[in-house]
Amino acid sequence: MDNLSKADAQRRADDIRIFRDELERLHGANVLALTDEQRQAVALHHDALLAGYAQSFDIDRDRQAKQLSLGMRIASFLGALALAASVFFLFNQYWGLLPTAVQVTLLIVASLGSLLAAVWIGRRDSSGYFAKLAAMVAFTCFVLNVSLLGGMFNIAPSDKAFLAWAALALLLAYTFDLRLLLAAGILCAIAFISMRVGTWSGLYWFDFGERPENFIPAGLLLLLTPVLIRHDRFTGFASIYRVFGLLTSILPLLVLANWGNGSYLPMSASTVEHLYQVLGFVASGAAVWWGVRREHPETVNTGTTLFVIFLYTKFYDWWWELVPKFVFFLLIALTAMLFLVVMKRLRTGGAK
Repeated sequence: MDNLSKADAQRRADDIRIFRDELERLHGANVLALTDEQRQAVALHHDALLAGYAQSFDIDRDRQAKQLSLGMRIASFLGALALAASVFFLFNQYWGLLPTAVQVTLLIVASLGSLLAAVWIGRRDSSGYFAKLAAMVAFTCFVLNVSLLGGMFNIAPSDKAFLAWAALALLLAYTFDLRLLLAAGILCAIAFISMRVGTWSGLYWFDFGERPENFIPAGLLLLLTPVLIRHDRFTGFASIYRVFGLLTSILPLLVLANWGNGSYLPMSASTVEHLYQVLGFVASGAAVWWGVRREHPETVNTGTTLFVIFLYTKFYDWWWELVPKFVFFLLIALTAMLFLVVMKRLRTGGAK
């Protein structure tokens, strides 16, 4: 159990529950009949495993616990957002009434104090829900710290703030297994990398969005992260990296497929649009293929959604003005049915 993560323990607990349900069905259908001694030995072994997992990882041992855990996660998420918003508006309401020395002191104390409180709570909260609340507050206080101190001392805005925010968000996310802060850290990292790419290309850092290609390197780095770094101990982290990586890599292709003037490429706008249309279809199709091959459902779903968006965008360009509206939507319906047939064949082939 020393090398077991919470996610592994929860999967094993779920397997035990499913095994027990199936064993009852087999016993009721007279397919498999274990002796009383065998059934008792299996039950005692599973009970011991579940007790050890519950003590070490605070897992959900049955369906009722799993339902309650889902409610606790939702409450924790909403509570974290509300508490972070409360801290923000507290500072916003009374900030101008305080002298500069008090403002600086409060910012430092709030940032360090909330961070230390998150660590302290994390060591005593086996469920992790209250620690995640404290981690969200710590991140909010740090963002306010950097923003307000910069404004107080007239420090020129810089993209480097996003690097600091990304670093703390990722540190807290990996410390407390917090997917919400992982997403926040990824967004900050995307902003920083895209801004850096924009400045290397001669743009002012705040104008990085004028060139959608600035986002593509960040997306590729996100896609490589779960390949180079294993995330077995962190629930859902690899999936979040893949989804953000696909969106950050392929959405710029969609934008450039309809707005060729935003590209760095020294080509005419129409040529750029045609090029990125092809790249968009290839990239989204490759995402679906890779997701099926590696059994990553989030990759399949994201790639499928992006492929359909590309396809419907082209349908609109080709036929909206040329055919009656009922024919246009009929073509979309027929294409959707064809897509379902293809996906069904892929699903059936994958099941064999």
